[in-house]
Amino acid sequence: MEAQENSQTEQNVQTPKKRELALVSRSTYIKEKALQWIFFACAFLAVVTVILIFVFTTYSALPVFTDIGLADFFSFTWAPSEGHYGILSLLAGSGLVTVGALAMGVPLGVGTAVYLVEIASKRVRKLISPAVDALACHAAVDLLAGIPSIIYGFFGMIIIRPFIAQLTGGLGFGALTAWFVLAIMIVPTITTLTIDALNSIPMGIREASYAMGATKWQTIYKVVLPAAKLGIVDAIVLGMGRAIGETMAVLMVVGNAPVIPDSIASPISTLTSQIALDMSYSSGLHRSALFGMGVVLFIISATLVGIVRLISKKKRG
Repeated sequence: MEAQENSQTEQNVQTPKKRELALVSRSTYIKEKALQWIFFACAFLAVVTVILIFVFTTYSALPVFTDIGLADFFSFTWAPSEGHYGILSLLAGSGLVTVGALAMGVPLGVGTAVYLVEIASKRVRKLISPAVDALACHAAVDLLAGIPSIIYGFFGMIIIRPFIAQLTGGLGFGALTAWFVLAIMIVPTITTLTIDALNSIPMGIREASYAMGATKWQTIYKVVLPAAKLGIVDAIVLGMGRAIGETMAVLMVVGNAPVIPDSIASPISTLTSQIALDMSYSSGLHRSALFGMGVVLFIISATLVGIVRLISKKKRG
């Protein structure tokens, strides 16, 4: 008798579970599985595409190893018509414009984010709305980031270059002009990510600092910024990737002289600008050398992404 009652109780318990399972119909289950495979296919396609691009670029650059040689490839003389394919002067140009752009853009981007999150009042945000208020919500930053590179290049060539030429007495083409253009271009990226990092800091940390007698400025640079430093480093690294990979804007303002510059106001060339300049007419070893530059840029970009991943992993840990 007791066994029969227990069996009936188990059936009563299992019945709701069966009903819950019955709520998911077979067609719904099939649709969910189909969506799962579609999303997997999209992710797989993205990964495979990146791998294929790297394989194609590396395969096209093989003559760099077999015919040109790494010693010539990593030399300072870029003169394809004379059989010299050294990229160190171009690599130095890329490094020079990137470092200068970061030196200008990082303080501006981080300062903008700090002002919007920590200092600006609602009245001030409404006063300068929609630009800055939308910036805090990432909309204006997206608009700035969405401006085509060639527009930045035109701005640098028509507005900034004459000013630099008057200031230095030269033509105005060079690293100094590129610094201003790239600094403007990387500010949206740095600002957006820095805002995210600052907003992720709990308000209780700020309140604890105020309770200890710290002023607003002391709280910002001794408490909030150190707490958000990993996110800020992420922003800087991604801004660096944007600067080192920029092509059209840099092509229009650096002067495209593949030499080590005498000064920051002298014409230079970068890896990206030289690829864009030569690819349309190159052939043979010249074309392979350009693909070799692409491999170098790919490795640099992958390294920067890896740094961001490591920093993010350390932050989560």
